[in-house]
Amino acid sequence: MALDPDTPLTELLNRFSEGDSTAEAELVPYLYRELRKMAGAQFRRERPGHTLQPTALVHEVYLRVVGRKTKWQGRAHFFAVAAQVMRSVLVDYARQRASVKRWGTQVAVSLEEAITISEDKCELVIQVDEALEKLRLIDGRQAKIVEMRYFAGMTEEEIGILLGISARTVKREWTMAKAWLAGALRGPGGEA
Repeated sequence: MALDPDTPLTELLNRFSEGDSTAEAELVPYLYRELRKMAGAQFRRERPGHTLQPTALVHEVYLRVVGRKTKWQGRAHFFAVAAQVMRSVLVDYARQRASVKRWGTQVAVSLEEAITISEDKCELVIQVDEALEKLRLIDGRQAKIVEMRYFAGMTEEEIGILLGISARTVKREWTMAKAWLAGALRGPGGEA
């Protein structure tokens, strides 16, 4: 079933959040497709030949986001929350993988938790998360832009629409945030 263009997305999201099965039937394919795009963008950064499971990420994010009893303020609100949840899932998984790598312990994971992130990226995901929390204290909008670009793989145009700013402003703030993060991620010897 396609999303009815005459029904505002916010209305459908709120009806869905309240348990309306008609809204659910209309929204699920649309939300799944959009979340799949976000996950696909995230996994395109993985090394070639790596076994990836973006579907597991989509399912986890979907369950966590739509399971909330939230009064949605619109598409931007929904996808901003989805980007935060995607970041949370990826960071949790990276921490788990880094812990296993560090301590050599084996941890049983369910199929849904089996989101494959390459070993070399786990530590980077954790470092970016920590730096992003520091950036959030300095400039919340830039942190949100980084979150949407890095963790959700959204374009500058998509972020601009969601945040109600121009793509040019997004590009400028993305550039400043990347520069700030590069400095924050630099090691003691000046290596990024």
